[in-house]
Amino acid sequence: MNRKLRMGMVGGGSDAFIGAIHRLAAFMDNQIELVCGCFSVHPEVSQASGKLYYLPADRVYDTYQEMFEKEAKLPEGDRMDFVTIVTPNFAHYDPAVMALDHGFHVVIDKPITLTLEQAVSLKEKLDETGLLLALTHVYAGYPAVKEAKERFRRGDFGEIRKVIVEYPQGWLSAKLEDTGNKQASWRTDPKRSGKAGCMGDIGTHAHHLAEYITGLKTTQISADLTAFIPGRQLDDDGTAMLRFNNGAKGVLIASQIAAGEENAVKIRVYGEKGGIEWAQQEPNTLWVKWTDKPTEMVRTGLGYMSDIAKHNTRTPGGHPEGYLEAFANIYRNFSLTLRARMNGEEPQPEWLDFPDVEDGIRGMQFIDKVVEAGYDDSKKWVDF
Repeated sequence: MNRKLRMGMVGGGSDAFIGAIHRLAAFMDNQIELVCGCFSVHPEVSQASGKLYYLPADRVYDTYQEMFEKEAKLPEGDRMDFVTIVTPNFAHYDPAVMALDHGFHVVIDKPITLTLEQAVSLKEKLDETGLLLALTHVYAGYPAVKEAKERFRRGDFGEIRKVIVEYPQGWLSAKLEDTGNKQASWRTDPKRSGKAGCMGDIGTHAHHLAEYITGLKTTQISADLTAFIPGRQLDDDGTAMLRFNNGAKGVLIASQIAAGEENAVKIRVYGEKGGIEWAQQEPNTLWVKWTDKPTEMVRTGLGYMSDIAKHNTRTPGGHPEGYLEAFANIYRNFSLTLRARMNGEEPQPEWLDFPDVEDGIRGMQFIDKVVEAGYDDSKKWVDF
């Protein structure tokens, strides 16, 4: 197959925030092109967005149902190969299932679905169809994060003992959902966001990052959740204690009322002999700490990085790579894997390094358990 992969899009209209991020990321490596879409639940917005994206009118659809049905009838060389779903949480599951039923691979924003039951059902559909799904847990895409993962995988620090991960934001310090703010409105609405607010939106990122870097699995959780803003229906702040399957202990903090903070994702992981520290707001630096020698500043883009970090690095050292490139790493690895499969070839191991449906299920389990633990004072620990 000597062509770009053809992407359709559900959501991501000209009035949306995350759609533009996905398009920029998908296009970065020149492997993917946008060929169709239903960009909004409002047909006039979808049509206007399609014009802005220079799509032919007959490939801009009023509903995602119409898109999947009509695209499936096109010749293989014309129809989309996969769809990326960039809608609010409540509108993830149905389009994903319908896409799979019509033979299309799926990229989907996190959290994967509205409920854990939907996530499990989606995995069953994937198993039934044999198609691919990528989940855009973006922070797993940073080269320094992949370097940290590799160093723990090869045992540089010995047995892991402690994980501290935090994601403070301040943008919901006021009740923006009452001001017409689109992003605040759906993220604080349980019908559209699900049973968790802050913990569903950004706590899932922190939890995925902890499990991704360490390779450990959470087995128990204790939590305290709060909605600090009067009248807010979902949590806007939370703290959780985690127990992992090797006996390690963790602390996870997520807040959207940490006034003045932007997207201050940070993780520290400690083993027997040392550990790491990484912060998203200085993404090219990984601090490596030891018990018996000075702390090292590891910088991405340099020759001493691991092969997996090099594979996910685009620029020489000293040229910052950030959020868009991390998103693009997910799309590139997904597209390389998909292209290999379409060509009847075996994907290389580093291509398979993108979050998938199993990560999505773990995220939904985290939401369920952190809410259960966070609001029931009678439960000190909840099994994961």
